[in-house]
Amino acid sequence: MEDTDSCKIQVIAQSMISGLEPSRIIMANVYNIKGLDCASCGSKIEDAIKKLPGVSYAVVDFANLRLHLEAIDLNRVRNEIMRIDPAVEILPVEYSSVKTQIQEDVFKARREVGIIIAALLLFMLHAYFEERFHESDWVVLDYGLALTAYFLAGINVYISALRTFRRGDFFDENVLMVVATLGAIAIHSLSEAVGVMIFFKAGEFLQNLAVARSRRSIHALLASRPDSANLETAEGIRQVPPEQVQVGEIILVKPGEKVPLDGEVTAGQSNLDASALTGESAPQSARIGDLLMAGMINLTASLKLRVTKPFNESSIAKVLELVENASARKAATEKFITGFARWYTPIVVAVAAGIAVLPPLILAGEDFKTWIYRALVVLVISCPCALVISIPLGYFGGIGRASRQGILIKGSNFLDTLSAVKTVVFDKTGTLTQGDFQVQKVVPVNGYGEQQLLEFAALAELQSSHPIAKSIVAKCLEMGLKLDNASVMEHIELPGRGVRALVGGHEILVGSDGLLHHRQIAHDVCDLEATAVHVVIDGKYAGYILIGDSIKADAKEAIMQLRGMGIERIVMLTGDNNCAAKMVADHLELDAFHAELLPEDKVRLLEEIQLACHSGEKVAFVGDGINDAPVIARADVGIAMGALGSDAAIETADVVLMTDSPLKMVQAIKIARQTRKIVWQNIVMALWIKIVFVALGTMGMASMWEAVFADMGVTLAAILNSTRVLRENWFPKKPGFL
Repeated sequence: MEDTDSCKIQVIAQSMISGLEPSRIIMANVYNIKGLDCASCGSKIEDAIKKLPGVSYAVVDFANLRLHLEAIDLNRVRNEIMRIDPAVEILPVEYSSVKTQIQEDVFKARREVGIIIAALLLFMLHAYFEERFHESDWVVLDYGLALTAYFLAGINVYISALRTFRRGDFFDENVLMVVATLGAIAIHSLSEAVGVMIFFKAGEFLQNLAVARSRRSIHALLASRPDSANLETAEGIRQVPPEQVQVGEIILVKPGEKVPLDGEVTAGQSNLDASALTGESAPQSARIGDLLMAGMINLTASLKLRVTKPFNESSIAKVLELVENASARKAATEKFITGFARWYTPIVVAVAAGIAVLPPLILAGEDFKTWIYRALVVLVISCPCALVISIPLGYFGGIGRASRQGILIKGSNFLDTLSAVKTVVFDKTGTLTQGDFQVQKVVPVNGYGEQQLLEFAALAELQSSHPIAKSIVAKCLEMGLKLDNASVMEHIELPGRGVRALVGGHEILVGSDGLLHHRQIAHDVCDLEATAVHVVIDGKYAGYILIGDSIKADAKEAIMQLRGMGIERIVMLTGDNNCAAKMVADHLELDAFHAELLPEDKVRLLEEIQLACHSGEKVAFVGDGINDAPVIARADVGIAMGALGSDAAIETADVVLMTDSPLKMVQAIKIARQTRKIVWQNIVMALWIKIVFVALGTMGMASMWEAVFADMGVTLAAILNSTRVLRENWFPKKPGFL
């Protein structure tokens, strides 16, 4: 997929060339698709839209019934879709439309069942009296009853075939089914033609039912979207849509209600269910001062929240957007099958034509009727629906399953990349360690006192959001020292090194050992198993502060499970000092570690690791998403851990782990590998069965009954196989099962 910024530049450039007004420019929009029942049709619509002038990006997501579009003129796109298939239309995305779609599916299913039953009863009646019709020479009644059942079951097939034929497409499944059954009627295989049409209709119904059920399972996440918020006003509590609530306003969340917006608790204490966001079933406690995410469910008591983000920037809005747009980034396998399907059907049709004509002309004693029938059998199984439907459905199921576990995967392509990961590179702070820093020791030198050293460091770090900075400030406040923010005249972040500040006329440097070497400030080298933060006042070394951090409880288990899954190399990159990094690496038994790194050093080392990998092997980088954006972007698959609140992490990372547990990385790789396994199972199964039945049909060992089973049966089997990834209890418990 093209980079978003380059897409926008291209669209704007096209609009300037074409002379269109800026108000007509439409970028990065997502639309519901209504009336699309065929995955192959979706692929054809996508190809046609891409060829339109002014369209920079278009993806038809059949699994999710979405059109992802960047185009100048939406009306031109609508007209093109109508030309291809008048039954298909695109509508603005509305979350309430999911419920409407379910209701429409139920109504359509009932109607289809009624048609199938009526056609089947007529077919059985014809079969019962068929011999009497022949004995009495009642040809009109014989054909009349059979054809009534035939057209009752096949009227929609004929309508779709006519639309396809009119636009010059002769390889649509409906056209092929009409040709095959009409050919059977022409050679007096009346019962088989009627039976095959009814079976095709029933198979298509079951196929649509299976796809609809899969979509409903995936769309269950949309139930997490809050519908309203209880806004506190001067007149009392008023119920309003979440989009209307402003930042800073107070909302009330009652027991049993969803938290509608991100906010800080101002009153109350309760337990909340955050499983829709994080995948963790254990309730979380909340009290005054805690930050809550939209989408959580309040369980025990009422809470009041001060809203901190508008709804479109809230946690649940980001989750829904990421999950819904994930299928727009197609995997290489998906793209290959779509291209393969365009050649597969014409080739099989050509083979069928050859089977019908060549043997009677070449072989002595062979008649056209026998070989035409065999060609019709081959024609019935020529549709590639099993591949075109089940593969995107499998990938989307994997994305949906991951989202339920609190793992947001931005596209099918990243599922494929995750499945090929052989090297995992971790950041240390906040990823393998808690990142919950505490000041352990203050060591002043050169005549400075502990309190003075700590106070100067805290003032320099007062405007920093780094966890180490916050721990120094917290320690200062804990000691009762007052910090005057007005005394901080200047504050400059030095990425990967520390900060520089002007405090009360003094220049303060607070940072790593590398910062002191960079500024050529003499100091004692400290070999300490903790993070040392050095302080320099007016160019003079004033001492250091030791900051303690603990390894996460599940980090060791995550490393063991990754090794059990066949991950060949696990490396840690950190900006911390060498001794602290070595302690963590030794405890977790990592293959290698690199310490005292700047962001650019991490990128350089990651590139070296990538070059050392064998062809096809991928490297994943896992970081906390705050200071690791460059290396996350450079990795084959960049993963931000516990970074839902970080916009930078969500924008940069390919995968977002909603909690800070390293075990989520294990789950992500398991889901990716099993999704890819299911996709290839479907590919092999569909192609193998179709090849076998083409051979059997050619040799006269398969009738049209077996042929339609090979077509619809394998499609149903592939769809059902794809939905396995959605099951809650589907994954084995053993860590190395793949």
